[in-house]
Amino acid sequence: MDQPRPVVTRFAPSPTGFLHLGHAYAALVAHDEARRAGGRFLLRIEDIDVGRCRPEFERAIIEDLQWLGLEWDGPMQRQSQNQMGYARALQELARLDVVYPCFCTRKEIREELKRSHAAPHGLDGMIYPGTCRVLGREVWRARLDAGEPHALRLDSFRAIAFAESERGGPFTWHDRHAGNVTCDPSPLGDVVLARKDVPNSYHLSVTVDDALQGVTLVTRGKDLFSATHIHRLLQALLGYEAPDYYHHKLITNEHGERLSKRDEAMTLRQMRAAGVTPDDIRETLGLVQA
Repeated sequence: MDQPRPVVTRFAPSPTGFLHLGHAYAALVAHDEARRAGGRFLLRIEDIDVGRCRPEFERAIIEDLQWLGLEWDGPMQRQSQNQMGYARALQELARLDVVYPCFCTRKEIREELKRSHAAPHGLDGMIYPGTCRVLGREVWRARLDAGEPHALRLDSFRAIAFAESERGGPFTWHDRHAGNVTCDPSPLGDVVLARKDVPNSYHLSVTVDDALQGVTLVTRGKDLFSATHIHRLLQALLGYEAPDYYHHKLITNEHGERLSKRDEAMTLRQMRAAGVTPDDIRETLGLVQA
């Protein structure tokens, strides 16, 4: 009989602002799931967006987590320290012939969608219509040789076909609430895996990081449920074992809107200054001490 895998969770914030209650909930859920199972809880800083990440926000994240009483196992990891890992993953995907260069600007994509009278939306906004996918290798090569700025996109249909024929698909992934889910990334379109200003996307980096760190239970908000289809496909292509998933509820404001940094949700630092305690935070979030 196969032995159950040890539970390894992670909290992976981006240092682009101060933490709020939504972050606290995500961190506490990941921590508590690991501790209940006698497993490991990891901290990873997703700092690849150099234009928005700030050292002061990273320091504040650590301070807030320590104030909440959370301890992580092993040293904190930074995505910026794993650029070679992402590059190797991109090279492997290129070798499998499931990525292609995209020279479209966001403005050009919007205009193309308007012309087609269809603007489906996915996790990353409007779903890319595949304009550059059909250009062909000679055009790609000529434009790359000319030094045109470009992104690298996953050819989702080609990737699915390859994974199912060569990797033993169709694939599933298991969610704590939804059960076994059949992988179907096609509704998200050809997602970006890398671009000039950010050398690897969330989809690629989180998939590689979770595999390299041995994460066996991914806990995150239900708003990322659809992204898991892409991540499961990437896992299959790259030969990674799939973790289990727990897409938990989102913490919302009085209008039922998800808390966000851009909407200036009240931060944990502000709550602490107002006399709120970690126990108050847990009670507000409905989380008992593990």
